[in-house]
Amino acid sequence: MASDEGQESTSNATSGGGEAKHKEEETSWSLSYKKYGNFEQWYLEVVVSSELIEYFDIGGCYILRPLTVSIWEIMKDFFDAEIKKMKVKQCYFPFLLSEAALEWKENPNKGFAAKVAWVTRSGETDLENHIALRPTSETVMYPSFPKWIRSHRDLPLKLNQWCNVVRWEFNNPTPLIRYLFTLNLSAHLSYVLHSWINLFYFHLCDNIYQVREILELYRRIYEEYLAIPVVKGKASKLEKFPGGLYTTTVEAFIPNTGRGIQGATSHCLGQNFAKMFEINFENEMREKAMVWQNSWKQHFRTIGVMVMVHGDDKGLVLPPKVASIQVIVVPVPYEDADMQVIFDVCSATVETLSNAGVRAEKDIEEDSPSWKYSQWEMKGVPLRIEIGPKDMANNQVRVVRRDNSSETLIPMSSIVENVKLILDNIQQSLFDVAKQKRDACIKVSKTWEEFTTALNDKKMILSPWCDEEEVEIDVKALTEGESGAAKTLCTPFEEDQPEMPEGTLCFASGKPAKKWTYWGRSY
Repeated sequence: MASDEGQESTSNATSGGGEAKHKEEETSWSLSYKKYGNFEQWYLEVVVSSELIEYFDIGGCYILRPLTVSIWEIMKDFFDAEIKKMKVKQCYFPFLLSEAALEWKENPNKGFAAKVAWVTRSGETDLENHIALRPTSETVMYPSFPKWIRSHRDLPLKLNQWCNVVRWEFNNPTPLIRYLFTLNLSAHLSYVLHSWINLFYFHLCDNIYQVREILELYRRIYEEYLAIPVVKGKASKLEKFPGGLYTTTVEAFIPNTGRGIQGATSHCLGQNFAKMFEINFENEMREKAMVWQNSWKQHFRTIGVMVMVHGDDKGLVLPPKVASIQVIVVPVPYEDADMQVIFDVCSATVETLSNAGVRAEKDIEEDSPSWKYSQWEMKGVPLRIEIGPKDMANNQVRVVRRDNSSETLIPMSSIVENVKLILDNIQQSLFDVAKQKRDACIKVSKTWEEFTTALNDKKMILSPWCDEEEVEIDVKALTEGESGAAKTLCTPFEEDQPEMPEGTLCFASGKPAKKWTYWGRSY
């Protein structure tokens, strides 16, 4: 994916990385790049022109504009409501942590060391003890847990925070996908497992302690809200969260680039962090015991994936469920028509829809209808309603869908019912189209030759694998030299595993295969 390199020239040329051309020069908003022509530049242009982000004067940092935040808040409200049912409580921890805490030799998060940003000076004074900006939340939160967890009665402890994290990496930053400073969800659950059920840990942790339950919420966010198909599964040992016992993930796929992208994760941390931070308690037998922990992660990458999957050559395409404006009402002037009367009808239409729970607004600015049409198409509003003198005379309105540009005349008398039906249809259609495109990119490959061919064809590859780390490392190394590194995306859960015929061999090692796993290039 293209980075911020060349950001200044791009933004100067198009008023911010692709902003629509000035009204005096053009009669409509337009993009300079095509999605199927130059995907990287198209994406950078869309996220600025649609007013999702603006560039900042520090590379890798972006301003998240109101449209982006409104999408995030809709997803956040859904997730908050669901985890509240699970008795998860909100909190906020400091953004800073000490050098000693982060660089502790036993810290499982030491894998983030190269990406940590440090505060080393205050004014003109060098700090004796350097302070790190939070790269992840575990090391910030867990030192407090031993103070709060003393007895089995203090468990489970379920905390969530919506917080900023900084990972100082300039390796190809991409707006809303990979950047330095991001807002994310970081939830942490500490609980007790009785010794007699430890043998059944994986099933109990999944089903009782919410690792899989949370992952299902993430699937719903992607598929039900963002209309993006995802695959649920387990990350390999090489790809799991540092210090965790295992990681579950939802994986999306971008057909245009042939790359997977990790959508959100739900981790079982086991007792690794509890051991490090001495999170112990007195159990029911009055014996000293150690907690088990889970954590969950989601961030703004979800919105970048949505842009990549649904956007087109007119700009952003928003699924109705996450659109802050679901319907834009545009008056259409005609010769000597009384525009005030048309404006009044537009206002009444917006009020009718708003009272019915539809997020509707009107555009009565002085710009031409064609300018307004392309402007709201650029911003991805799902449905446009046009009202002119002829429409008023016939007691009807013209509705135009953003996803496929189809037009329909509907009677004023049933506008609410029809608009809601169309919005539901748009939501489902976006998902169906995205899934059809994603599924067309999935290739079953049972040999190395089939695998490399599929990789070069930008496919999401499902292959039989022996589940050995050395083999995964070898695949990365070999494909790095041939066509760009491939990695495991996820292994589908047991209930989603295709049948493995007896005698099936690993595509890479030739050893007996243990499971089907998705592979591919990745962001």
